[in-house]
Amino acid sequence: MNIHEYQGKELLKRYGVAVPRGGVAYTPREATRVAEELGGPIWVVKSQIHAGGRGAGRFKKPDGSVDIDGKGGVRLARSVEEVGAHAEEMLGRTLVTKQTGEVGKEVKRLYIEEGCDIDRELYLSLLIDRATSRVTVIASTEGGMDIEEVAAKTPEKILTLPIDPLTGMKGFHARRIAFSLGLKGAQVKSAVSFLTGMYKAFTELDASLVEINPLVVTKQDQVLALDAKMNFDSNALYRHHDIEDLRDESEEDPAELEAARFELNYIKLDGSIGCMVNGAGLAMATMDIIKLYGSEPANFLDVGGGASKERVTAAFKIILSDPNVEGILVNIFGGIMRCDIIAEGVVAAAREVHLHVPLVVRLEGTNVELGKQILAESGLPIVSADDLGDAAEKVVTAVKEAA
Repeated sequence: MNIHEYQGKELLKRYGVAVPRGGVAYTPREATRVAEELGGPIWVVKSQIHAGGRGAGRFKKPDGSVDIDGKGGVRLARSVEEVGAHAEEMLGRTLVTKQTGEVGKEVKRLYIEEGCDIDRELYLSLLIDRATSRVTVIASTEGGMDIEEVAAKTPEKILTLPIDPLTGMKGFHARRIAFSLGLKGAQVKSAVSFLTGMYKAFTELDASLVEINPLVVTKQDQVLALDAKMNFDSNALYRHHDIEDLRDESEEDPAELEAARFELNYIKLDGSIGCMVNGAGLAMATMDIIKLYGSEPANFLDVGGGASKERVTAAFKIILSDPNVEGILVNIFGGIMRCDIIAEGVVAAAREVHLHVPLVVRLEGTNVELGKQILAESGLPIVSADDLGDAAEKVVTAVKEAA
């Protein structure tokens, strides 16, 4: 689960991480009120969307084209009136960044933050390194840039430091990181406090990522989080209802939200072949074999091992809600899941949504013959497949013939 920048800063602040003062605003009037409370002389008006590259992003014009000569989603203001003017221009408009794609995201809230006297911009993040099974610090002197770009061009400027879970973040860890970033004197002391709080927040809140880009050093030797991106392990949210309450569903894909309601594991992709599979491993294999036969999967969808007819019907509807889907491949191995239940769900959903794309179904396992009988007697144009390779070939061919 992702949250907005201002929410991440509020959480980090509870753990002693230094952040600039600021407040959220949903209207231009609220923006000017926050600016007045903060005091000047400089404010930063920040669009709050779940995407990076906001400063370099551009807003869409009324005709839907991107205003390439316009201002970005992060702006400086030198008066309360200018804060209000920026808010008026930004709220309710669609911001396009390199992470949102051409569709962009509508700006529904702003973060008004006090300006600071920046001396240097650095990069700092905490994440889970699956290779070492440890929380790992990524630090670089190249703040304000994509860390992927830094890694590709100047990897020597990145420090990677795994933290032993038995010890946690210790003073010597924090000092090593601070020295690698070229910090000195009072800056080191500020950084040690910053890193200790950041690590504690990461572990206690079950975060999967905390990224500060840029981490700034001010001319007063303060170390501040000028930006904050926090992601959380969704499987641990039952322990953190306060964090779950921060969820902004308007920033999430509607189909993925609908899938979550039915306990379906769904991720939208860019291809044209919709997939409905039981089991994550089998779903990955299905996606791979679709690519092998020359097409691209439109989604990852795992209905689970004990899905009901209702859940299967919901899964089918979610797949068909994607306008890019030109064909569907259902691949079920019935162990706990019975093939007849899947077949009933597929038939019910196909009838309800008036199926208009080729549908190939491969069933194997418990009650497979009964499942195939249900499909055959449905009167619907459902193509049966003998195995996974046969299924992938048939659905790809059917889509090409229908084009």
